[in-house]
Amino acid sequence: MAKLTNAEIIESFKEKTLLELKELVDMMKEEFGVDPSAVAAAAPAAVDAAPTEVSVILEAPGPKKIAVIKVVRELTGLGLKEAKGVVDAAPTAVKENITPEEAKAIKEMLEEAGAAVTIK
Repeated sequence: MAKLTNAEIIESFKEKTLLELKELVDMMKEEFGVDPSAVAAAAPAAVDAAPTEVSVILEAPGPKKIAVIKVVRELTGLGLKEAKGVVDAAPTAVKENITPEEAKAIKEMLEEAGAAVTIK
């Protein structure tokens, strides 16, 4: 028996009715012990594994608290009192629901000012 290419298999599917395709799926389940729809449903989960939105968490201001407050003000647009409140409340989120690239840049700025920072 000649081995069919994937393109030939797809072409043969195009010639089948929906009922015939359902019977084929049922036969595959029985023959191989696998549900093809479960494999198809599991595939998108792997794509979603990488986070698309993260948060920058200020763990501790470190010894240069004033420098950290200045960076928080610059990043958030908060006033002095509000930015100091964020820094004093550590551990707390400085920025939430941002891209991993933006979070990395913010983390570097805060660490340069002396803060301990994590990305979650």
